[in-house]
Parts: sequence; structure tokens; C-alpha cells
Amino acid sequence: MKEIYKQYWTRHLRILSVLLVIWFTASFVLGIILVDYLDQFRFMGFGLGFWFAQQGSMYIFVLIIFAYVYLSNKLDHEFGVSED
Repeated sequence: MKEIYKQYWTRHLRILSVLLVIWFTASFVLGIILVDYLDQFRFMGFGLGFWFAQQGSMYIFVLIIFAYVYLSNKLDHEFGVSED
């Protein structure tokens, strides 16, 4: 039984790690580090770097929340620990 919990948490932490890397990339890398380069391109009338810094990272964060809920529920069902 202990091995099942270890597998569950290993997969759960992998999901969290991937989502945090996506969030870091969208908010810090695209919104801060590459902002000047991305501003060469236009998106919805604004420079792409500015858009990521102001709105894009928030949209991606909300999508990450939905992805986390979906993937966590899927993992819970797979291991038989869902709340349903």
C-alpha cells in the first residue's frame, strides 16, 4: 500500500512541476526577460511582450488552474482516491 502512495505523490509532484515550469515561462521569461524581443510582434494592437506582462500571464495562470484540477481529478480516479 505504501508503494501506491509513493507512486501517486510522485506523479502528482510531476504534474505540479510541469505546470509551475509553464507558469514560470509565461510570467517571468516571456513577461520580463524576453519582453523587448517580443515587443517586435503585435498582438491585439499591443506589443506581444507587453501583452504577456500585463494579461497573457494571467490568462495562462487561469488555464493552468483548470489543467491542474482536471489532471488531479484524473489522477485521483486512477488511484481510487477521488472524492466522488
